[in-house]
Amino acid sequence: MDTLDATQAAPQRRSRGARPQRGHSGRALGVPYIVRNIPTYDILGEENLLKIEKVAERILSEVGIEFRDDPVALDHWKKAGANVDGVLVRFEPGMLNEIVSSAPSQFTQHARNPAHNVEIGGKNVVFSPAYGSPFVMDLDKGRRYGTLEDFRNFIKLAQSSPWLHHSGGTICEPVDIPVNKRHLDMVYSHVKYSDRAFMGSITAEERAEDSIDMARIVFGKDFVDRNCVILGNVNVNSPLVWDGTMTKSLRAYARANQAAVIVPFILGGAMGPVTNAGAIAQSFAETLAGCALTQLERKGAPVIFGNFLSSMSLRSGSPTFGTPEPAIGSMVIGQLARRLKLPLRCAGNFSNSKLPDAQAMQEGVMSMLSAVHCGANFILHSAGFVDGLLAMSYEKFVMDTDFCGALHSYLAGVVVDDNTLAMDAFLQVGPGSHFLGCDHTMRNYQTAFWDSALSDNEPFEKWSEEGGSTDMATRANRLWKKTLAEYEAPPLDVAIDEALLDYISRRKTSMADAWY
Repeated sequence: MDTLDATQAAPQRRSRGARPQRGHSGRALGVPYIVRNIPTYDILGEENLLKIEKVAERILSEVGIEFRDDPVALDHWKKAGANVDGVLVRFEPGMLNEIVSSAPSQFTQHARNPAHNVEIGGKNVVFSPAYGSPFVMDLDKGRRYGTLEDFRNFIKLAQSSPWLHHSGGTICEPVDIPVNKRHLDMVYSHVKYSDRAFMGSITAEERAEDSIDMARIVFGKDFVDRNCVILGNVNVNSPLVWDGTMTKSLRAYARANQAAVIVPFILGGAMGPVTNAGAIAQSFAETLAGCALTQLERKGAPVIFGNFLSSMSLRSGSPTFGTPEPAIGSMVIGQLARRLKLPLRCAGNFSNSKLPDAQAMQEGVMSMLSAVHCGANFILHSAGFVDGLLAMSYEKFVMDTDFCGALHSYLAGVVVDDNTLAMDAFLQVGPGSHFLGCDHTMRNYQTAFWDSALSDNEPFEKWSEEGGSTDMATRANRLWKKTLAEYEAPPLDVAIDEALLDYISRRKTSMADAWY
């Protein structure tokens, strides 16, 4: 069976300011990830950052965090010197910062195609699809429960986009598969229909271990022990509770030297304070504790400092997404994560809209730009998120990936060199003429501007007469269908495929179906 070798070369980084190649087939991707060429947006000064960190330390030392249903985690904390009282753990100021100092500030997540390895941390930015929706929707069939076919369709759409870098994880829940077995089909689908990096299950320790075992089949056991090949996204049960389901999965990934993404999900006014600074302090404390636990399980294991701030309607109690307060709060989270020297997952393309409409894109742009400016390295929920994450929209998925294309150019910044300063063009054109046919334009026209696959830039008459007066959602509907019709799966070694199917068969046979 072919497996990856640890000596495989890392992906070649594009030079600063280089534009992604054009093309929209999964076989002609532009870049494996983005190297940002614009600075982060740091909005708080040192005094205010220290105030937030001080409150987080007081939460950790005076209030504490509960670690439920995981005696091993409590033993880790006792040995590390924390104050453990039943399931409540309190931490001396500075203790967790010291523990997380062993985590890498940047690491490679390997893909089965080494050309698609991603670098997580530093100035690198990785776009990944949205995660966790039980429903899917499109303009033809409306909103419905997700199936394995939908799950695989979104993997194919992600693989076909030159603007995403990662296959993601639970893009939607395949509810037609038993709960205790669907993780096997999901991991297999990521391997079969994509050759990019992917995420595994976290809904039970044994499902996390299954995901890692399947990754070992793909990459080889020794390679996996030395390198990150799979991520697990674990959530705090805010406020201030880590439950055993999450910590056991967290520890399973860390134990195998794989990266856990540590993420509180705080609705301001419900699972955290209604005020931004207090919610940031709480989330910082919760995430820091989870990151530290990975290092107690295996020192030096990769970990991603995650965050998901959100607001809520205080009139109805409904969650709201894509609002300005969490977006600006993400800027502060980015500053705090950089002080810890940890890779960051923060914000994404969020929306509460029930359709791929103006609200969806307005909210999505607000939250996605906050991810870009706060310095997030791994941006989960980059495409498809509608209805407060209850649904994945086919149309919004391709609309969002198109927007991700624009962000590639945005993050490239402004390149200043002899070519971009264009003095030769000024000398050739002179006053009163135009630049359309000059040599400089001809040399640069193919890469000068990002070219949307969905926007209509034609005159009104052509749009109405030849284009059918379509809006972007309608054009997106046509594009995702065309993309799936033309999709071709990347090659997969036959022996690896057979070994994965054998593993899945044995695991499914070993347990009865469970639907909860």
